[in-house]
Amino acid sequence: MARRYDPDRRQRIIDAAIAVVGECGIAGLSHRAVAAAADVPLGSTTYHFATLDELLVAALRQSNVVCLADFARWVDNIDPAAPLAEEVARLVEDTLSGDRRRMELEYELYLAALRHEAVRPIAAECLDEMVRLLGARIGDLRTARTVVALTDGLVLQHLLTGQPFDPEAVRAGLAGVLG
Repeated sequence: MARRYDPDRRQRIIDAAIAVVGECGIAGLSHRAVAAAADVPLGSTTYHFATLDELLVAALRQSNVVCLADFARWVDNIDPAAPLAEEVARLVEDTLSGDRRRMELEYELYLAALRHEAVRPIAAECLDEMVRLLGARIGDLRTARTVVALTDGLVLQHLLTGQPFDPEAVRAGLAGVLG
């Protein structure tokens, strides 16, 4: 039997892994579940990704591309005349008014680094790039790191609690922290 040429198979497997995590969480990720979602033989998933950690790394890398593109657009649109607290509140508000399932998926993959050591450098690379992008725009890496951490915390808290976003409370709190 001739081998079927399938140059997109690896990408379909990554996309399927992201879909499985989106539906079932990290706990639902398995080579078998991904193979079924990608409609490929089980051997294809283990051929391209010998371990689940390798698959998680690929999924997080792909998720990071989208996340960083969104963040870079925000950085590019920061109004230099506006207080940074105002701009950060706008970022959090825009993020929370977006696709909640996408945000949950991004955080699920991001937080997988807590239990999967191989994934930690990928999560750290994303954070470092966010700090670099913002730091270059505002001229202060320490403040940029704080803003990235605050933004992550605010978004994650709202995703977890489901509380309505209060932009004024966030602006006032950020103004107190950022000065």
